[in-house]
Amino acid sequence: MFSNRRTIRIEWGDCDPAGIVFYPRYFAMFDHSSVLLLEAALGRNKHELYKAYDFDGYPMVETRARFLIPTRYCDDVVIETTVTEVRRTSFHLQHRLMKDGALAVEGFESRVWIVRDQERPGRFKPQPIPPEIMARLSATAPP
Repeated sequence: MFSNRRTIRIEWGDCDPAGIVFYPRYFAMFDHSSVLLLEAALGRNKHELYKAYDFDGYPMVETRARFLIPTRYCDDVVIETTVTEVRRTSFHLQHRLMKDGALAVEGFESRVWIVRDQERPGRFKPQPIPPEIMARLSATAPP
């Protein structure tokens, strides 16, 4: 399945008074890592993706994480995001945040490809993921 890596430096605003990363910040890092993975897999940025396909997003519907090693201000970490499963209307991701080569945080999320529900204004509903997107997310390398 498709995978993407990025290196980031832990910033002051990521940390709590104890000097370690405040756990919700990891979810923000993982969310952006998901966007970057899709951009790498599909060869277009998020704005272009919305123009090219008739859909309204891919919100997260489930998430969880395991916290193994604390990270602190100025730590350089690597986040590896991998597609673990692609279904008809959803896809699943795993995030591995590494500090000095060791697994510090492992995150998981499920996302759903959605459109506006014309029968229920203001609501959304799942839509099948286009076959070419399913193929790219299932691939091991970019197009």
